[in-house]
Amino acid sequence: MSSSFLKAHLALGAVALIYGANYIIAKDVMDKGYLMPLAFIFLRVSTATVLFWFFHGVYVRERIKNRADWIRLAVCGLFGVALNQMFFFSGLKLTWPINASLIMTTTPVLVLIASAILLRERITPAKLLGIAMGGAGAILLIAFGRTLHFGVDSILGDFFVFCNASCYGIYLVLVKPLMKRYSAVTVVKWTFTFGLFAVAPFGIPQLGASDFSAFPLSVLLSVGYVLIFTTFFAYLFNAYALRVVNPSVVSIYIYLQPLLAATFSLLLGLEQLTPNKWLAAILIFTGVFLVSRPQPAPKPSAD
Repeated sequence: MSSSFLKAHLALGAVALIYGANYIIAKDVMDKGYLMPLAFIFLRVSTATVLFWFFHGVYVRERIKNRADWIRLAVCGLFGVALNQMFFFSGLKLTWPINASLIMTTTPVLVLIASAILLRERITPAKLLGIAMGGAGAILLIAFGRTLHFGVDSILGDFFVFCNASCYGIYLVLVKPLMKRYSAVTVVKWTFTFGLFAVAPFGIPQLGASDFSAFPLSVLLSVGYVLIFTTFFAYLFNAYALRVVNPSVVSIYIYLQPLLAATFSLLLGLEQLTPNKWLAAILIFTGVFLVSRPQPAPKPSAD
């Protein structure tokens, strides 16, 4: 395993850890409504944009080379930042959390299809089996023993969450070619900049109505975690990994997020270890391995 390949997987593992902890750390902010959804999105995107501009100005100072790349960056900002986050928060408001979690397991499948169409990425039996096993493990972990709520009353919210998964999948595929020409910091800086312009008209009015003086310290710390880790570092690490691995590999790590969230809950005594969790863990880790292992280079044809 090459050094760059190992670093890419360490970055993806760090993203999964960040999101896994986010389920617990940011619970008060999400559940108790300290910030309205679009205000929270604007705060996330604007904070990350400032941080990316700072790091780019200090460490990278790289310029975009041509008009086609500017257009692709703008589209990545629309799908990967603005539509992605606005569809998710809007959908979550209209559906149940378990529905959203289950629908998000479609992301690796959508990425695999988009990669095959747009990037000519080969769909191998190992990838199909890995995504199926990882998805089965994630669904088992999320849905076992819980009541599902799919129905007419949640159909719009479910559709919005599916749009969120689709937008993120399209973003991972569209942004991959840019990673071959620019540093990760350059790409996410401009992706978030364009995304900020799309989010601002919706988020600024809600942010102005937020009463930050009423936030307890625990909520302020949770908001800080979401801004710095769940947004800034998560997008940066994913972008870094995309320089080395295919979008389908990045997307399969989404299956680790509920597993790590359950692990944190177990460590904190909030959940019990059960046989279904063991089985889910085995399925998820096997699925991630099958999708993420390096593919052998095709043998040259004999003359």
